[in-house]
Amino acid sequence: MFDAERVHHFIFRILWLLGKVPGTRRLLAALYEVQSPWLGRTVFGLKFENPVGLAAGFDKDARLIDELACFGFGFIEIGTLTPKPQPGNEKPRLFRLPADKALINRMGFNNEGVLAAVERLKKRKSTIIVGGNIGKNKDTPNEKALDDYAYCVEALYLYVDYFVVNVSSPNTPGLRELQEKEPLRKLLAYVKALAGSKEKAKPVLLKIAPDLTVEQLDDVIKILKETKTDGIIATNTTTSREGLVTDQNTLEKIGAGGLSGKPLSSKSTEVIKYLRRQLGPDYPIIGVGGIMSVDDALEKLKAGANLIQIYTGFVYEGPSFVRQINRALLKNS
Repeated sequence: MFDAERVHHFIFRILWLLGKVPGTRRLLAALYEVQSPWLGRTVFGLKFENPVGLAAGFDKDARLIDELACFGFGFIEIGTLTPKPQPGNEKPRLFRLPADKALINRMGFNNEGVLAAVERLKKRKSTIIVGGNIGKNKDTPNEKALDDYAYCVEALYLYVDYFVVNVSSPNTPGLRELQEKEPLRKLLAYVKALAGSKEKAKPVLLKIAPDLTVEQLDDVIKILKETKTDGIIATNTTTSREGLVTDQNTLEKIGAGGLSGKPLSSKSTEVIKYLRRQLGPDYPIIGVGGIMSVDDALEKLKAGANLIQIYTGFVYEGPSFVRQINRALLKNS
């Protein structure tokens, strides 16, 4: 009944207010957390309480780390963050496709800038693992993109547990060009060296699009190995509209943007399977894209993901979704 982005901010406000009420966070944790040593995972050197994470884009500016941690997540990824604040694309830019259990967004890396997120991270109380998803500002040319990523790494270094290099959003002009072979090799090598130059090295992951060809995936795999990148997140949203139930007129009115949700499920799973075959049994993979049910979550893990992330499924299925997945994992362990 209401604009999707407005509702998102409205819910954030409610959660923020609830978090101020004494005892609310403990109550939420009692309702939604599933605690068991059988759920624990150690991936790229970090110990996760459970393998279910919140994908980047939901809490871009690290506003609700403590509140969202109460819903049973094993980790939360903030961002995508850029050096300078930017408003993102014109509104409306977030759309529901209920018939397809999907969302289309063209947010455009809207965020308050990395320094604003750092100030919030300094105040957080939760010990949940937090990843920092980083990108470049819209007005930064690709030839200077390294400076933007480096700025974000330096700013976030003390306050996140791992970094994600995002070159796969379809909503920043020219960004996906950084997925090409030479720009990607240069970028990952640079960020990896910077993240490893401090007293305590932080893992660096790459987030890729689901629309890469097999040849492009092979290039990515080769670069991951060459640069010793610590892991990969598969996948971001897709630009494809193939197989949607939503009528064509509605899709044309919505226009461009990245599609997430159920229609992405099989495509992202196939990418995960291919990556696992090519990268071997030990390389860290985070599976994301189209996890809308417990079965979808189990499928991603069976396909080869070490960890999974949800976003659209959390929107559609509600706050008990993480609990449902973790309970199913215990049942199937």
